[in-house]
Amino acid sequence: MVTEFVVTAGELPKRLDVFLVNREPKLSRSALQRLIEQGRVRINGQAVKPSYKIRPGDAIAFDIPKAEPLELKGESIPLEILFEDDVLLLLNKPAGLVVHPAPGHWAGTLVNALLHHFQASGSTMSTIGGKERPGLVHRLDKDTSGVMVIAKTDEAHRALSSQFKHHTITRVYEALILGVPRKGHGLIELAIGRDRKERKMFSAHTARPKESVTEYKVDHRFGKLAAHVLLYPRTGRTHQLRVHLTSLGHPILGDQTYGGKKVCAVEGIEIPRVMLHARTLGFHHPSNGEFREYTKPFPSDMEQIVQSLTGLTPPRSASTS
Repeated sequence: MVTEFVVTAGELPKRLDVFLVNREPKLSRSALQRLIEQGRVRINGQAVKPSYKIRPGDAIAFDIPKAEPLELKGESIPLEILFEDDVLLLLNKPAGLVVHPAPGHWAGTLVNALLHHFQASGSTMSTIGGKERPGLVHRLDKDTSGVMVIAKTDEAHRALSSQFKHHTITRVYEALILGVPRKGHGLIELAIGRDRKERKMFSAHTARPKESVTEYKVDHRFGKLAAHVLLYPRTGRTHQLRVHLTSLGHPILGDQTYGGKKVCAVEGIEIPRVMLHARTLGFHHPSNGEFREYTKPFPSDMEQIVQSLTGLTPPRSASTS
């Protein structure tokens, strides 16, 4: 598909690949450089090099070939199913499992596991998510564990998606964070979007900020080293909880992307992954409107970190001073 546009007045001269990576955040700079070198990007009708300096008035045309994944196949990957009926399925996603196929992860994903499960049971998944995301109403990051809902019919998918869109879903997350917030209970209101410089990150430094609100409550303190917090997102932006906690000065343990190396180990305790878990998910059932809520406590790897932190400094209840 060919996309054409003109560089607007006021745009400062910069390398073509740098300009495009900010405009097309789904493509890496190296991928864009390959497209330019292949002649798929043209300036004023001419092929150029990645180092070409764009100027206001330049007409840019580029052709991004559609990435065609391998034919998705079901894979026998264990699933912890919490509930299943004719229209939906609830499961507890383990940390480390990628939710849907994407470049670099065409196999071994939750979707592959679901395909195998439904093929074996003779069931189907909704088709609204397309070929690569069948049944997926929402997603969790690879390192995040917890409760997810899968739609088995298009009708259920639309009904659940509407609840997510209008923020009528009940969601509770829990996380282990570095340090202890000054306030035991608070509201983080910080509009975020894709970061202007780091395309794989989200922050308040963005050209397209979106309203983002998270309520938090400190559940336990581990001295001054760390805390266990409950999180109640009122909006559902990408990386919202990770960005909001970092903005508070207390990044999630194990989240090197937003917290740097200091969150990868605490007093010699190595943190194996982002310590974030989707604990509770509540919604109105698409078929009968009945409110359902499913809760799953955090997994053993988080429990081990809690025990290790407890060994260093016994935790105190958030209600104590």
